[in-house]
Amino acid sequence: MARVLIVGAGLTGSLCAALLRREASSPLRLTVWDKAEDSGGRMTTASSPHNPQSTVDLGAQYITCTPHYAKIHQSFYDELLAGGILKPLTSPIDGMVIKEGDCNFVAPHGVSSISKHYLKQSAHQVPVHGKNTGVDCHALLQGIFPTQGLNPMSFTSLALAGADICFRQRVTQINLRNNKWEVSRETGSSEQFDIIVLTMPAPQILQLQGDIANLISECQRQQLESVSYSSRYALGLFYEAGTKIDVPWAGRYITSNPCIRFISIDNKKRNIESSEIGPSLVIHTTVPFGVTYLEHSIEDVQELIFQQLENILPGLPQPVATKCQKWRHSQVTNAAANCLGQMTLHLQPFLVCGGDGFTQSNFDGCITSALCVLEALKNHI
Repeated sequence: MARVLIVGAGLTGSLCAALLRREASSPLRLTVWDKAEDSGGRMTTASSPHNPQSTVDLGAQYITCTPHYAKIHQSFYDELLAGGILKPLTSPIDGMVIKEGDCNFVAPHGVSSISKHYLKQSAHQVPVHGKNTGVDCHALLQGIFPTQGLNPMSFTSLALAGADICFRQRVTQINLRNNKWEVSRETGSSEQFDIIVLTMPAPQILQLQGDIANLISECQRQQLESVSYSSRYALGLFYEAGTKIDVPWAGRYITSNPCIRFISIDNKKRNIESSEIGPSLVIHTTVPFGVTYLEHSIEDVQELIFQQLENILPGLPQPVATKCQKWRHSQVTNAAANCLGQMTLHLQPFLVCGGDGFTQSNFDGCITSALCVLEALKNHI
């Protein structure tokens, strides 16, 4: 049974795991490692230590679906809407630019529930309703490949074992050993795999030690080095039940503050208000602020955000808990060119990279990359 390691439990990695489980023509042993404490990657949701039902989205706030992607990724949106993972965003977002034909969605259980949904699927055999006909990734990236025919519940799956999903696993080295990949991590012993899928940000791929550093061609290295990201902070605030935050909006874009770019009352954004669950609020900083204070302590950054927040929302009550998240690699500002959604670093044994660094930094970019990774793997599974 071939062992497959997926590094990264964000949207791309989680969807790759689900698609591999559905598509495999022979049994696979799937393993997913992530350096964080939970799944979601940059679509992460934090919970209050006092009440796990009080949550904030520290990464992506909502998903915008253009008419273009509503067509080519229809099956994915349909599945998530039917399962209650997504629902239309109906709460008022002050300052949001809405383009004709766009649809906006919110995750009622937090945006990380999307990755959790796919990880759950990766751990179970999916009923067979049809068979994948293959993915033309060049056409997909050009927007002319109709994935309506790729119903995500219609892949053949012969995989029997559930995926092994482990957190707090930071990969440090990847070496070739007897035609297998030997993967080392900060904690725990090294393990061997037949196939590796890397979905972490491009700079973290370049930081890996071992044989992989010599296997990346000069052209590929230049492509990976060309991928750039914005940086920012997100601050989540959790309040006691019964606390009132009296504003007419659920989210607001801020245009006149050097520190704060976006504020969301997250429970209000999802249309979830309860007398038993206190409100939760998240503040996203501007990119210039994030870059300026990238190497400062979380405590200092949090205090600076609080000072600016008082200017925008004076008189806010004291939160019962906070969570400050540094996003060193927030959104992709420049993707790798000419990669067709993935980058294959080695054929035998197989090693491929995916993620929004090879497409675009949004939900549909991650879906596109996962499909392209699947296509690259089709002759190896």
